[in-house]
Formats: sequence, structure tokens, C-alpha cells
Amino acid sequence: MSKRGRRAAPGPGATQPTVTVCRGCCCGSPKVPGLDHAAQLRDLRQGLVGTATVRVTDCLDACERANVIVVQPSAEGRRKGGRPVWLGLVNDPDATSDITTWIKDGGPGITDPPAILDLYAFRPSRRVQAELHDG
Repeated sequence: MSKRGRRAAPGPGATQPTVTVCRGCCCGSPKVPGLDHAAQLRDLRQGLVGTATVRVTDCLDACERANVIVVQPSAEGRRKGGRPVWLGLVNDPDATSDITTWIKDGGPGITDPPAILDLYAFRPSRRVQAELHDG
């Protein structure tokens, strides 16, 4: 059974990318030391104003990869083949900055992520993916 609460996922016609920031049991907590979690969220929100929707959710059931951020494509990005990109161990301000820059450039389906983000990308289980999208 999932530890996270169900939240409505953005519809397939979302005009902007959606950035889901996990802030559950491990992400955003003292379990991930050395990162100002509030500043990470603030930087994402401020850096993506007018470009993407940034939302916070409870546990995404990928605790071993805390902090987790999921970038969902815009409607245009989805039409061009973009799919959600799961990023884990996002515990460095430079990684947050790289994510912001990529999304400003279009995000999934529009622009390839910087190569450095390959180090953070992972595929969660089908169950976890479905829960995020089923809302």
C-alpha cells in the first residue's frame, strides 16, 4: 500500500510543464542533510514563474532516492513524445538550477535535458508511476 496521499495529476492538456516536488517522509526532511529544502522549493517556484506549475506532494514512494522531483511535459511536449522524467537524489543547488534551466527551455518533449541530469534520472515502478498519474 502506498504511503503517499492521492493528489490529482495535471491533465494531459496542461499548457505548461508540471514539476512535482516530493516532500514526504524522507524528501525535504533532515534525513537529507546539507540541503536547504525550503530554498530548493522557493528557487524552483521563483525560477519557473510563468513557465511551469510547481506543486508539492506527499511521499512518491521512492524514498531511497530522496529528494525526488518529477517533471511532466506540457501538452505540446507530450504531443512531441515527451514523457514524465523522474529525478532522484536532487540534493544539490546546481541540480535544481539545471532542472529549472531545462524546463525554461521547454522541458520533456521539447528540449533534451542537460547531460548532467542523466545522473539523477530513474524509472520508478509501474505502480508508483500509475499512482502519480491516476490521482
